[in-house]
Amino acid sequence: QVQLVESGGGLVQAGGSLRLSCAASGRTRISNAMGWFRQAPGKEREFVIATSWSGGSTSIADSAKGRFTISRDNAKNTVYLQMNSLKPEDTAVYYCAAALAITVPTTETGYPYWGQGTQVTVSS
Repeated sequence: QVQLVESGGGLVQAGGSLRLSCAASGRTRISNAMGWFRQAPGKEREFVIATSWSGGSTSIADSAKGRFTISRDNAKNTVYLQMNSLKPEDTAVYYCAAALAITVPTTETGYPYWGQGTQVTVSS
């Protein structure tokens, strides 16, 4: 169906920035909204941000507002997560996900397709 591969994770100091990429392959035309979730050590996976196929509609978690942005290049089947002003509490494995709905889901159940995750570590 749809395969997703994240990249761009790494170690960054607090206040720094990272840009994550998610490359999609397979039957990419069946996917609409795409988003990012994260799972910190010892915590449940949580929603971060997602966008519609056109990029015209975005959902974002309160913790990411003003710091994170999402964009996508459909010609390249790639979605990006730009993370600025990173905090230690942003440390987590970040997962890319693709939905089938034309809406922008904010729950895990709304996304049938998932990447393997990429580690983001923010040091104090």
